[in-house]
Amino acid sequence: MLQELFKAHSVSYTLPSIVGSVVASIILGLLVATVYMYRNTYSKNFVITLATLPLLVQLIIMLVNMNGNLGTGMAVLGAFSLIRFRSVAGNSRDIATIFWAMGVGLAAGMGYIFYAIFFSVVVTIYLLILNSSSFGNRGHTAERELKITIPEDLDFPGLFDDLLKKYGYDFSYDSVKTTTMGSVYELSYYIKLKDVKDEKHLIDEIRVRNGNMPVVSSKLSSQTNEL
Repeated sequence: MLQELFKAHSVSYTLPSIVGSVVASIILGLLVATVYMYRNTYSKNFVITLATLPLLVQLIIMLVNMNGNLGTGMAVLGAFSLIRFRSVAGNSRDIATIFWAMGVGLAAGMGYIFYAIFFSVVVTIYLLILNSSSFGNRGHTAERELKITIPEDLDFPGLFDDLLKKYGYDFSYDSVKTTTMGSVYELSYYIKLKDVKDEKHLIDEIRVRNGNMPVVSSKLSSQTNEL
């Protein structure tokens, strides 16, 4: 059965088959978007794009496949995806979901509605199980952005490195800027805390070293895509 899926063939489209493929693409596109929204930070534009992408890919595949040349259809689809998505910075979950949506559209456009539904159900169940479980969690770790204010007369290079190493698995220095007419500096760091419960202790030790000036620790928001 699976061998038939990869054999070259021409598809004869009829009105019922086109309507069925369109309906399947719409329903499965909504499924992809809904699963993506589960326990994830997202933008409305990106979710709408995910819901629409299977239908758009299906239409492209159908139009080219009507000429009996599936290879050309894949080339057009590849060019389409590269043109639109090459400049979009996304995380791994965004990229996986885009591939899923494109796969649904490809299967529907080729007439494999059953495969599109079957594999979408499998992927949905699989993703929900992974997202609901502790798989991939790293204990009580957390990523934070630290903004530390120091007086201008304080030599800041390496000033807090020992504290960041003490409380974090990893950290990186991001930027420095002057504020209040140059009388103070604001340092920005990214840190992966070993234990989120130690966040207060880290801030307290930083305050001792920077003269009790403001320290801001904020969560890193998940990157959202505007497509």
